[in-house]
Amino acid sequence: MDLNKTISKTGSAIVTVTVFLFALFLIINYSRESFFVCLILPLGFIMMTAGLHNECENDRKVAANIGLVLAAVYCVFIMLVYFAQLTTVSNEQLNEQAAKLLEMGKFGLIFNYDLLGYGIMALSTFFTGLSMKVKNKADKWLKALMMIHGVFYFSCTFMPMTGIFSNMSSGGDGLGGRLALAVWCVYFLPVGILSFFHFRKNEKTKPLYSGKP
Repeated sequence: MDLNKTISKTGSAIVTVTVFLFALFLIINYSRESFFVCLILPLGFIMMTAGLHNECENDRKVAANIGLVLAAVYCVFIMLVYFAQLTTVSNEQLNEQAAKLLEMGKFGLIFNYDLLGYGIMALSTFFTGLSMKVKNKADKWLKALMMIHGVFYFSCTFMPMTGIFSNMSSGGDGLGGRLALAVWCVYFLPVGILSFFHFRKNEKTKPLYSGKP
């Protein structure tokens, strides 16, 4: 058994399942459950990204290294954000000022950190996609989806600076925000699926060791 491929394939499966569940919980408005799957998604993303990093050729290592480092930065941001939601926000009585900063629905500091994290994730997928060498049609789609996903960096990073989300905190039911997240899920779900089949195909086609140097 090739442990590298197994871990990479498992990571892709985690990404696929968590993105699907996140979309489902958005639709039925289960906030706590969606926070929980967002806590798991970064782990799968790092495993998937590390697998693609491991495959890349020497002339593309710089791009792959950047992608993997950014995946780790994304993981730190997002796990801090959603661990806070599942612990401090859920279990403690927050005063008004603390709630504005920490509650995701208040579109404050913690919400901005969440967007920054996903902006960094977008940069990670761009550089990881850049490091890939296409071998078949499925890889071509995977590479394209990952690189185009990099565009999300700009909206995730710069839109909070405009104050648009701060204005949303004064009212509204958040339907527009949930719709935007659902669109992202529809876009990113194929990345997890294509990555899973990419690693599975490579695992099956890998030649057996012949014993010769």
